[in-house]
Amino acid sequence: MNAIIHILQTQSNGILEALGQHISISLISLFIAAIIAIPLAIILMTHKRIAEIILQITSILQTIPSLALLGILIPFVGIGTIPSIIALVVYAVMPIFQNTYSGLTTIDPNLEEAAEAFGLSRTKKLIKFQLPLAMPMIISGIRIAMVMIIGTATLAALIGAGGLGTYILLGIETNNNALLLIGAILSAILTLIFSALINGISKLSLKKIGILFSVVVVLFGGFAGYRSFVKPTVNVTIAGKMGSEPQILINMYKELIEQDHPNMKVSLKPNFGGTSFLYKALESGSVDIYPEFTGTVLESLVKTNKNVSHNPEKTYQVAKDLLKKQANMEYLKPMQYQNGYDLAVKRSFAKKYNLKTISDLVRVEHRLHAGFDPDFYQQSDGYPGIKKAYGLDLASVKTMEPSIRYKAIANGKVNIVDGYTTDPEIQEYDLVALKDDKNHFPPYQGAPLMTEKFAMKHPEIKTTLNKLSGKITTADMQKMNYLVTVKHEKASKVAHDYLVSKKLLK
Repeated sequence: MNAIIHILQTQSNGILEALGQHISISLISLFIAAIIAIPLAIILMTHKRIAEIILQITSILQTIPSLALLGILIPFVGIGTIPSIIALVVYAVMPIFQNTYSGLTTIDPNLEEAAEAFGLSRTKKLIKFQLPLAMPMIISGIRIAMVMIIGTATLAALIGAGGLGTYILLGIETNNNALLLIGAILSAILTLIFSALINGISKLSLKKIGILFSVVVVLFGGFAGYRSFVKPTVNVTIAGKMGSEPQILINMYKELIEQDHPNMKVSLKPNFGGTSFLYKALESGSVDIYPEFTGTVLESLVKTNKNVSHNPEKTYQVAKDLLKKQANMEYLKPMQYQNGYDLAVKRSFAKKYNLKTISDLVRVEHRLHAGFDPDFYQQSDGYPGIKKAYGLDLASVKTMEPSIRYKAIANGKVNIVDGYTTDPEIQEYDLVALKDDKNHFPPYQGAPLMTEKFAMKHPEIKTTLNKLSGKITTADMQKMNYLVTVKHEKASKVAHDYLVSKKLLK
């Protein structure tokens, strides 16, 4: 509780901004979904066959996982608010359409006949009694959609749209339950508040609802216009994958660029998700720079028939050349430390079965229940490669986010996890990183990745970011990760302190 109070006191501006983003995304999505679904249901109330087809289509759209839908949208509409709203509208249309259609088509036939006997036109019949009678069902659909939107909108943080999901993801990645609870509790409170408001709106007349709807649309439109007018121009957008280390690196990039080029404004998109999300965003121009590792480049981003060298310099040069040739990407000089994969078990487990190397795991593979990062589980240099190189076939494997897998092994839910050599959790949870005795894992050195087009346009940024070339040792990064993940210091502060200590910042 003390940690929550401390965060509320020290980060109130950021929390309010995230809350505002969440409300904005949610309401805009709800309005658009209602504008699409309600008129569509009215039009199709006398066309049962077409309505059933629409219901089937909207139901199928709801089965698409939200992360998959966001990934599909990135190449077409980029990152940020727009793809988030599109995804939320897709999910919200079905309950509103279904309830509106059901409400309009289940009215007592006797009332329909009475209306026709009085000679009411279709429009008057709709306004006078069909919509009022169907209103409880329509409001119920809107309420269901609202709850769904507020919950799903937390994932918008994965593509740089902000919102309360930023705190939930940050809490998960930095093992900070206070941040996680703040994001989750505020989301729940929002749901209750908006549910109550919608319930209150249901008691108003159609005329008052129309007026209220118009006022809200005008207010939101005016606010959005004002924000776009006063919002400072962003010259560079830098994103990072999930976790403390990418956050530290992108904050370093930001500080160095803004120091050397005061006329530039840098926007950060932390906790962006996995490699595929970020790379698509870079290709589409939604992101200008992000830190990537040499091993990941060769295993996931380029095509090569050659075996990956275990010489870091050769690995970097091959990755740089192939990125330039195959994808028109510019890969800057790498930092000193390597953040390679490892497999880790509890020290007590390693001692019990005398485990020192990955080869030793073959003796106890039937006892091994793994928790792996999604990237590690599917990349050829991850679990598939380990199975092939070591002939290792684990008893069971579950995929989970990085910080969760460490909690899982600490709580005994799994007994082996993948990790990185700079992870502070190895020390925190008293784990043993097993030796890669067959040298399966390739070198993993981090370096800024950008498109050739951006690099040619901004050669001065290349010069600035190359100041980090050969800097940051493994011990440096372990210490910084520990400060962010375990001590819960801000990534921006940790990055700033390092740059100052190395005299890279004035």
